Amino acid sequence: MKIAIPTAEGKLCMHFGHCEKFVIVEVDEKTKTIIGKEDAVPPPHEPGVLPKWLHENNVNVIIAGGMGMRAQQLFGQYDIKVIVGAPSDHPQKIVLDWLNGNLVTGGNICDH
Repeated sequence: MKIAIPTAEGKLCMHFGHCEKFVIVEVDEKTKTIIGKEDAVPPPHEPGVLPKWLHENNVNVIIAGGMGMRAQQLFGQYDIKVIVGAPSDHPQKIVLDWLNGNLVTGGNICDH
C-alpha cells in the first residue's frame, strides 16, 4: 500500500494543492511498518491533475489537512481513500499513527 502526504518544509501541508512535494510512503499493512519512502514533485496544480497523477504513482491513500469536496470526489473516482483533518507533522509519524489507529484528525480546513 502507498500513502501520499502533501508536504511543505518537511511537514504535512495543510492544503494538499499548495504543497511543495508529496512524500509517498510504502507500507506493509500486516506488520504496520514503513518499507519505503520517496519524495515526488507534483505537476503544476490544476483541477483534477493531482488525483490522476497520484493514481499513476499507485497511491492508495492520501492524508491531508484539508481538501475541497470536488478533489475528494476525484480521488474517489480513482479508488484513492481520502483522510482529511490531519495535523501538520512529519509524514512518517502521520503514516504510522494512521496504520496503528492513533491518528487524531480534526475538521477539514477547506470549504471549496
